[in-house]
Amino acid sequence: MSARWDLLAIDAQDDVAVALRDLPDGVARVRAGEAVLPLSLRGAVPLGHKVARRDLPRGTPIRKYGAVIGEAIADIAAGEHVHVHNMRSLRARRKEEP
Repeated sequence: MSARWDLLAIDAQDDVAVALRDLPDGVARVRAGEAVLPLSLRGAVPLGHKVARRDLPRGTPIRKYGAVIGEAIADIAAGEHVHVHNMRSLRARRKEEP
């Protein structure tokens, strides 16, 4: 299957885009609003996972689908896989978390 883009950001202001298929490291195409832009991936990204569209310093609120979904718990470089190792979700917190 050949798509015109590999990652999708629903809102042009989203900090992350979602992988539409398993992606190897290398250059991928991100659909953000009406634009399709290149993004150099810093490693493989599984289907449905998030990738940083820009550098996100530790403590930065992370936007997906036009809403803040979490916070960077480490510096995240553009093109890096965004997951539980570098982002804390603001949606699903355990009771013992602050």
